[in-house]
Amino acid sequence: MNRTRLYQVLLVAAIGSVAIVGCKKKEEAAPAPTPAPAAVEPAPMPAPAATASVASVDLGTTTGPDMKLTATTMSFKPKDKFIVSVGTTTSDPAASVAGKLTAKLTFANGAEIMPVDEKTQDFNLAGPGTTNFEFSKPDGWPVGKYKVEVSLDGAVVQSKDFEVTK
Repeated sequence: MNRTRLYQVLLVAAIGSVAIVGCKKKEEAAPAPTPAPAAVEPAPMPAPAATASVASVDLGTTTGPDMKLTATTMSFKPKDKFIVSVGTTTSDPAASVAGKLTAKLTFANGAEIMPVDEKTQDFNLAGPGTTNFEFSKPDGWPVGKYKVEVSLDGAVVQSKDFEVTK
């Protein structure tokens, strides 16, 4: 009987082991990884605002019907009218760009620089354009060296030296 008893004990132990293993709490499966958020395409950068720029500054005495100088010069006579022709353009030919052009005229009297005149025009440009500034002095310009500075929205963008001779 001893043997039977041993079998019974082993049988109970085996059944108990199976029962314990079977009753063991199942390990929870690792949670599925959270999917990475879908790549969001950045919003396109807005196009930069259109800008105006000064493309050229020329001097002359007369203009044609298209408002462009008929001839350029850097030397004038005392009774001449100075025309400062400012060629402008915009970064986007279809956009209208508002701004302000200024032409400041100075005279070099020896070492002294004397202001002569300053003219300003507001504009709305679209594409290429020409803006003219006229300076005249009925009693004649003094002989000497002159300079015109052209500013766009308050910043000097180009200057030209010229002279009046007899």
